[in-house]
Amino acid sequence: MMRLQAFQFELIPSEQQRRSLQCFAGACRFVFNKGLEVQKRRFKGGDKYLSYPALCRLLTTWRHDPDTPWLKEAPTHPLQQALKNLDRAFANFFAKRAGFPCFKKKGRRESFHYPDPQQIKLEQGNNRLFLPKLGWLRYRNSRPVLGTVRNITVSLRAGHWSVSIQTERMDEPVTAIGSPVGIDMGIVRFATLSDGGHLEPINSFRRHEIALRKAQQSMARKVKYSRNWSKAKARVQRVHARIVNVRRDYLHKATTTICNNHAVVVVEELRVRNMTKSAAGTCAAPGKHVRAKAGLNKAILDQGWFEFRRQLAYKLAWRGGELIAVPPHHTSQTCLACGVVSPENRRTQAVFSCIGCGYENHADVVGAINILRRGAAMMCSEGRDDARFACVVNGAVRPSSAGTHLCA
Repeated sequence: MMRLQAFQFELIPSEQQRRSLQCFAGACRFVFNKGLEVQKRRFKGGDKYLSYPALCRLLTTWRHDPDTPWLKEAPTHPLQQALKNLDRAFANFFAKRAGFPCFKKKGRRESFHYPDPQQIKLEQGNNRLFLPKLGWLRYRNSRPVLGTVRNITVSLRAGHWSVSIQTERMDEPVTAIGSPVGIDMGIVRFATLSDGGHLEPINSFRRHEIALRKAQQSMARKVKYSRNWSKAKARVQRVHARIVNVRRDYLHKATTTICNNHAVVVVEELRVRNMTKSAAGTCAAPGKHVRAKAGLNKAILDQGWFEFRRQLAYKLAWRGGELIAVPPHHTSQTCLACGVVSPENRRTQAVFSCIGCGYENHADVVGAINILRRGAAMMCSEGRDDARFACVVNGAVRPSSAGTHLCA
């Protein structure tokens, strides 16, 4: 099995290399915006959309233009990759997968891409790599790079340059070991497993909310685009980067632990965008409990549910496991013993008490077990009856073949 994996490291450039990195990122941004301007002008004039080869021919003209001689100082392949990204953005727009491409702004997502592996040299023993027109750059070698280098992306985030090295290698087919597990996502408990275990939430944004508010207030008091304003903006960016790093580190550790211990993971098909819609309403029909809903939305977005599911998907695939997504309706309102489905079964956040038979348990554990059963039923309906599901689900309160019914 061919495995693609990216390894990210922090770069340690010299002052001259730091200036060159900034110039190269600016050149790629300029080429992208220039190509987008050409395409928009052609659309207004009724002309056809320019293809990627035609844009590359324009790039040659721009590099020899007396008004933009600094484009020659940047490597050619990253500039061509910027036009390729523009071509992909238009392809997604025409296929109705994304909106119309917009211009790139300075200071936001500064990056450039080296697509040709023949121009890249990596020396892990010396903690350095060679990039065209940059020379040898030092980097913090925190882990070995496995496989053959395919491409490299250099990006700037919160004042620090980093490099992402994508590699490919052949992995032997593996068979995942471990029992199936259902996972119920929440806020008080980040993830509750059907075997009774649970993960506490990290609440990265809440932990840094005060520091972020102070940094933003300090930035608001500065004259916009002044030197002090730029320093305050850098402080805000560092706090945001800290929030993201803490959340990502926690999610990676949690998903790795789950994938190492379970072969099949069943999760809910959550629509986070719909769950976090504003309740403000309109002037004619104002919403109710707007402040409480805003706090709930912020707490949901602070958990990183989508990233958690994304990491589970590819890590299970690497280990020969499988991720199953099931509908989330009434998972925490369905009794495990008698099958009664009613909102009255869960009158509080944590306690589940069935109004039909009196069965009691933690509500999140009940939801996780119901999620696991739905995953087993989905596999059976697809003709993939798995013995591992049978031994786990039938060992619960009631057999997996028992049905459920709605309670009025």
